[in-house]
Amino acid sequence: MGKIPLSLRSAVATPAITKKKSLIHAVPPSPSEKSHCFTKKKPSQIPQKANVLASTGTQQQRPLFKSPELDDAKKLFNSFISTSRVPLDLRFHNSFLQSYASISTIDNSISLLNHMVKTLPSFIPDRSTYHILLSQSCRTTAPSLSPVHQTLNLMVNNGFKPNQVTVDIAARSLCSVGREDDAVELVKELSLKHSKPDTFTYNFLVKCLCKCRALSNVYNFIDEMRSSFDITPDLVTYTILIDNVCNSKNLREATRLVGVLKECGFKPDCFVYNTIMKGYCMLSRGSEAIEVYNKMKEEGVEPDLVTYNTLIFGLSKSGRVSEARKYLKIMVESGHFPDAVTYTSLMNGMCRKGNALGALALLAEMKEKGCSPNSCTYNTLLHGLCKGRLLDKGIKLYLVMKEGDMKLETASYATFVRALCREGKVAEAYEVFDYAVESKSLSDVSAYTTLESTLKWLKKAKEQGLAV
Repeated sequence: MGKIPLSLRSAVATPAITKKKSLIHAVPPSPSEKSHCFTKKKPSQIPQKANVLASTGTQQQRPLFKSPELDDAKKLFNSFISTSRVPLDLRFHNSFLQSYASISTIDNSISLLNHMVKTLPSFIPDRSTYHILLSQSCRTTAPSLSPVHQTLNLMVNNGFKPNQVTVDIAARSLCSVGREDDAVELVKELSLKHSKPDTFTYNFLVKCLCKCRALSNVYNFIDEMRSSFDITPDLVTYTILIDNVCNSKNLREATRLVGVLKECGFKPDCFVYNTIMKGYCMLSRGSEAIEVYNKMKEEGVEPDLVTYNTLIFGLSKSGRVSEARKYLKIMVESGHFPDAVTYTSLMNGMCRKGNALGALALLAEMKEKGCSPNSCTYNTLLHGLCKGRLLDKGIKLYLVMKEGDMKLETASYATFVRALCREGKVAEAYEVFDYAVESKSLSDVSAYTTLESTLKWLKKAKEQGLAV
């Protein structure tokens, strides 16, 4: 135990920690100390499993092209068509072009397509073929849309006018490389000359702009698409906008948008109400979340599982566990079965109120009702038990987590390590560090930094007579 990574030993180890570590390795643990050790043997089957995976062909396939050289690509294509015993269909040609496009320039990809058509006259590119080139041209690092226009012109000259699918591919490809402004410009251009975006592309753009642009810019885009191309927001658009302003904690704007939504003839659905409720819960404003719930009922919108989970989470976070339990009962009576999210939210609230034992009892109740706890559930409980100075129960829970190969979250790991060191169980704290690193729960640096700061705290507490 105490396997500090080589990269960290010389860089961050302090004299105090080095001394403690050397003592742990020099003195074998006594029988009583062994009873507290968490060491778990690694199954001997693991290497065999790795060999089986390797033998069943799960290894990464070699790339089709070793270089982006155009001449090499042409030779490879010629080799395929000269040695193939069966006719090569459109799917093969598109796949071949797609593979080359992933490593080449757009000019070379177009040249390869021309070579394919010239060499094999039976190959007739269709719209999907040109969409491959369009997607590549949109992902280039060119400062302008010139490569995109080049590809679109090639499409049109070969009899394929851009349609809604074309618009969608261009918009998504440009946004995937952070070119949202170019995507907006191109969509407007295509809407004017060829085809308007469908609602999926339009809402995708709105969502992308919400993530990276000011709300005023998003509203300007919506207004321009409405005035210039008669494309109006739908219920999904307003839901995206409401979710965005709720995430930025601008609940006044969310309420205004609900009013606009109604004025436009849309009725807020469950998802809209859930989104607003989530916003209030993020601010620990449980009373307002209840008001949203009541408004739903008044409007004839039936709450779903997400509604109840959101409400229970918000009330639990606000310390109103008894009210959260009341809505749990209503939830069951309405025909919705509590899941791991429901119980974990309640446990979190109970732990915040200092009732970690009650949360532990809720775990048993959860299992009895056939609901399986997840990693988040156990981490919430581990954190609560350690905060409540119930270390013995925390150790038992940790062993269950370790047996199930569950990852430790940052907060629960830090609280657990601190609790162990506070009780003088430094060897066990090192073992928890080992598990956190081996299970990839935390990075080496993060896990060790937490352990190091805890040991420093322990040393200072001993010097002040606050720890044994």
